[in-house]
Amino acid sequence: MNVDAVLTSLLASAVIAAVPLRLAAVGEAIGERAGVLNLGLEGILLLAAFAGFWGALRAEHLGVGLLVGTLVGAAAGGLFGVAVTRLGADQVVLGLAWTLAGAGLSGFLYREAFGSEQPLLAESMGRPLAGTLDALPVIGSGVFGQKWIVYASWLVVVLATVLLRRTGFGRSIRAVGEAPFAADAVGVPVNRVRLIATTLTGALTGLGGASLAVAELGLFRPGMTVGLGFIAIAITMLGRWDPLRIALAALLFGLLRSAGVGLQIAGVDVRVEFIQTLPYLGVILGLILFARGIRMPAALGVAYRREDNS
Repeated sequence: MNVDAVLTSLLASAVIAAVPLRLAAVGEAIGERAGVLNLGLEGILLLAAFAGFWGALRAEHLGVGLLVGTLVGAAAGGLFGVAVTRLGADQVVLGLAWTLAGAGLSGFLYREAFGSEQPLLAESMGRPLAGTLDALPVIGSGVFGQKWIVYASWLVVVLATVLLRRTGFGRSIRAVGEAPFAADAVGVPVNRVRLIATTLTGALTGLGGASLAVAELGLFRPGMTVGLGFIAIAITMLGRWDPLRIALAALLFGLLRSAGVGLQIAGVDVRVEFIQTLPYLGVILGLILFARGIRMPAALGVAYRREDNS
């Protein structure tokens, strides 16, 4: 058995498997920093995955698929934001409804579009750094031989960090998530900031869903996310709403998602059902070990109505 080959395959699979989690969790961090909890990430991931796959298949261009998925996610996030900021909808109930609706609608649209067929994307996403550092054991091919969406997801992490820490809008996001009435008193448009934040949450989640179907798998299946949206929410908490910490946590869970690849290459006979439970067991263990003492945004999940302060 070639140990380097096993480790390289495991690392490469983990790096690409972490992309949807990273994007969705960073997006959720922006929304939660603004005080909005969106439990509908699972539904948005599925809708965007179908939309991205459909767009890439019809246009015969993977970039179009990623764009379509991102736009669908932004629309879903925007609708969620309008419902919770303008219509006073309960965030938890609406989020769960989005999960159910997204799962049902994506499955329905897939069957309407393709019936019992299972089309595959013929095009493969480019690998801009492939071959440049193959001399490095394990890391060379495992990290630097990746599809460009992997590097784009890390760029999103950097941009989100700059947004939250270095910009006036980022300060407004943090303000409305901690003390919305005080923020309103100094002129911050609380509901507008929250609406923009939820739209960004949806857009990044949509990009994550599209990347799952278009970049990672090259296909769409109803229910293919199998709980990734809820894992992303847990990662947001474990990463303490910091994009860099979230990105690293997503990589760890990517290792759990891809563990089956390494075990198969190593010739280890493990039941598929056990492998599939590893990410969820990881979430439970992570919450037990690291969730103690985590301080959530003070106004997370709390609706803001100006008249409540009068």
